[in-house]
Amino acid sequence: MTSAPPDRSGIIVAPSLLAADFSRAAEEVAAIEVGGADWLHLDIMDGHFVPNLSFGPQLLRALRPRTTLPFDVHLMIAPVDPYLAAFAEAGAQHIHLHIEAGPHTHRSLQTVKSLGVAAGIAINPATPVEAIAEVLEIADMVLVMTVNPGFGGQKFIETMLPKIARIRAMLTERGRDSPIGVDGGIDSLTARRCIDAGATVMIGGTSIFAAPDYGHAIASLRAGAG
Repeated sequence: MTSAPPDRSGIIVAPSLLAADFSRAAEEVAAIEVGGADWLHLDIMDGHFVPNLSFGPQLLRALRPRTTLPFDVHLMIAPVDPYLAAFAEAGAQHIHLHIEAGPHTHRSLQTVKSLGVAAGIAINPATPVEAIAEVLEIADMVLVMTVNPGFGGQKFIETMLPKIARIRAMLTERGRDSPIGVDGGIDSLTARRCIDAGATVMIGGTSIFAAPDYGHAIASLRAGAG
């Protein structure tokens, strides 16, 4: 039996601010909004959970009045619980936390939801999909890291494609149609393959902010759905 083709409607493009020119952060955000971005992805790194530092809730508060884009916050920090309220209050619409970041993920996701924010569960490349099975019922989204987190500009890890497909199957078995985001090495070619596997949110960093035309770069990622 031939399987049905993937649903290519409603693909979301979320440029990652980590790859932008920080000296012009507000202008960069305005440019991607004009260029057709759906969300702004914000990578929060603590130098502990991942080997890099980025920024904190102060930047979100500064940018929040400057754009209508939903803030898609990816917390690559541990412990994560002490910082959930700060990022919610700073203007996050979605907060992703890592299954690897602490022992009480179920409670952490419930805390995010109690703050009026969509709760996402993120998973690293080496972590098996079974690790998130017990929280799929309460997570609003799943974020699959397609590189090892910490730095932009890395090469897409090919073995994440069957992982995306397995997570989509797990969600379908539970009667859930939750968004699956992919983060790391996402360009027009890898975006198409991720969509074929079941992903619906394309997070692009250097593929957008290193491009001469942000609108064209965003459209190219979305064209993975075409």
